[in-house]
Amino acid sequence: MGKLRHSGSVTCPRPHRLAPESTLRPLANSWQTQCVFDAGEMFGIMQVEEVEEESEGEAAREVRRKKPNPGSELCYKVIVTSENGLQAANPNSIFLIDHAWTCRVEHARQQLQQVPGLLHRMANLMGVEFHGELPSAEAVDLVLEEMWRFNQTYQLSHGTAEEKVPVWYIMDEFGSRIQHSDTPSFATAPFFYMPQQVAYTLLWPLRDLDTGEEVTRDFAYGEADPLIRRCRLLPWVPADMLDVSSSTPEPPDQHYQAILEENKEKLPLAISPVAYPRDHVFRVYTDVQQVLGHLTHPRFTFTQSEADADILYNFSHFKDYRRLSQERPNVLLNQFPCENLLTVKDCLASIARRAGGPEGPAWLPRTFNLRTELPQFVSYFQQRERRGQDNHWICKPWNLARSLDTHITRSLHSVIRHRESTPKVVSKYIESPVLFLREDVGKVKFDVRYVVLLRSVKPLTLFVYDVFWLRFSNRPFALDDLDDYEKHFTVMNYDPEVVLKQVHYDEFIPEFEKQYPEFPWKSVQGEIFQAFTELFQAACAKPPPLGLCDYASSRAVYAIDLMLKWDDRPDGRRVMQPQILEVNFNPDCERACRYHPTFFNDVFSTLYLDEPSNCHVSRLV
Repeated sequence: MGKLRHSGSVTCPRPHRLAPESTLRPLANSWQTQCVFDAGEMFGIMQVEEVEEESEGEAAREVRRKKPNPGSELCYKVIVTSENGLQAANPNSIFLIDHAWTCRVEHARQQLQQVPGLLHRMANLMGVEFHGELPSAEAVDLVLEEMWRFNQTYQLSHGTAEEKVPVWYIMDEFGSRIQHSDTPSFATAPFFYMPQQVAYTLLWPLRDLDTGEEVTRDFAYGEADPLIRRCRLLPWVPADMLDVSSSTPEPPDQHYQAILEENKEKLPLAISPVAYPRDHVFRVYTDVQQVLGHLTHPRFTFTQSEADADILYNFSHFKDYRRLSQERPNVLLNQFPCENLLTVKDCLASIARRAGGPEGPAWLPRTFNLRTELPQFVSYFQQRERRGQDNHWICKPWNLARSLDTHITRSLHSVIRHRESTPKVVSKYIESPVLFLREDVGKVKFDVRYVVLLRSVKPLTLFVYDVFWLRFSNRPFALDDLDDYEKHFTVMNYDPEVVLKQVHYDEFIPEFEKQYPEFPWKSVQGEIFQAFTELFQAACAKPPPLGLCDYASSRAVYAIDLMLKWDDRPDGRRVMQPQILEVNFNPDCERACRYHPTFFNDVFSTLYLDEPSNCHVSRLV
């Protein structure tokens, strides 16, 4: 059994936001009294040393190994030291905990390497051995792995997309030593104090506590499902999930109905297709600047009156299709009801299973919805781990582009904890991508963007623009330095300080075929177009909200980003397998307009005039 060694109560010195000391503050009724630092009179920290008894059986040792702080001989507990205990109803029984480290994940390594004292403090807080004064790569890696057992998160509700990326923080030494319990005595919550522009953690009791009782919190707070609780607690309580099925069949119909209601989208009534005269000049109302600047076809003119428009080409999503279908059925649109099934990553993975079964099709990386498929993912991860297979994964928000809040990891703990921030999917990271030799850099990752034009759902009528666009990483690819953006990502056009490699499609094709003479681009592109066809057939196979809505006035432009990976077939052949990464609504067409001035004339002629023959498009379906 375990024996306790008391190390005395924690002292709470006058806090300073950047000071290394542990600080705990009582939150009084007025902020004018915030300088009364008496929390040290209320709490203490006990250092717990587990001593293995000779008579202890293997079962007991296994239980002890699965307790919080596994693998460490020493751990800590926070206890109530006040002689009078703590009363939950007392308005003064609420406290502030400082944060020792706040960062966004992509900046964590740099901060550990550059902020004086940070690595040393985090190593001590996490129980990571640290020798010397200078940050070692090994110590940094260990802290980056261990931090997922200590991290908490919040995000700002206002600001730019970049500003709303989740923030991760580690409570100070006091807060980080509060242990888990399924029946916690305290609760915590992040608290952002606007006048100081600083975040704290609130700590308050859930019941009355006597002297000597432990301060605990629920690390999986609010989760009632026993299986998901086991998964969420894995960073602290190891568990074998191999008995859980990793199969991920398509969700039931009510899943899609719930998404429709959450999006507040109202489906249209059935209407007859619009018939305009052959010489009709369409009035276009749009807030898309690239359309305003580059649509020059004589059969389209712009209007500033939405009420007078024949075509509404909006940057943002329509919601009330029902009203449009009732009041203005002849108005043509640039989007389809329920198209989020394509453009939101968790929905894309779900509908793709119609083409590939529970494992998904060959053209989509194996993907799990962390909200609804966490146990299946954990089981699959542990299965691959047991078989010695590659276990690199990429966490992506459901509905963000430009690689924002997107992280590559081999850490199961990291993936599990990312579930606590914004809704995310986790997809198998492509460990064997087809690379492109850049003479100035070496062999790098690249992705390809195609623009597809959806003319109708029934019958399915789909075109692809004849030009495609390429994006390249800036550093040679290897399965290391997973937080090195310029090695593992290709989106470089939003940071003016980062090199943006430009290669046009007509220059790329001969160079690609020179590097891979056994793989003519026409053949590779045929496989890509087959994947596009299967994707849209799956998306249109069921009625809304399970599939795209067949609305006669809808048209749409999507950008599909993809990579190529090496795949070994049963007959021993090595092939290039397309991997669809995402489908984008209203994509940025700046490069298309710059290098192909007729781009929007081709788009509008194909979608709204039904005249694709003289345009730079090819019909897929």
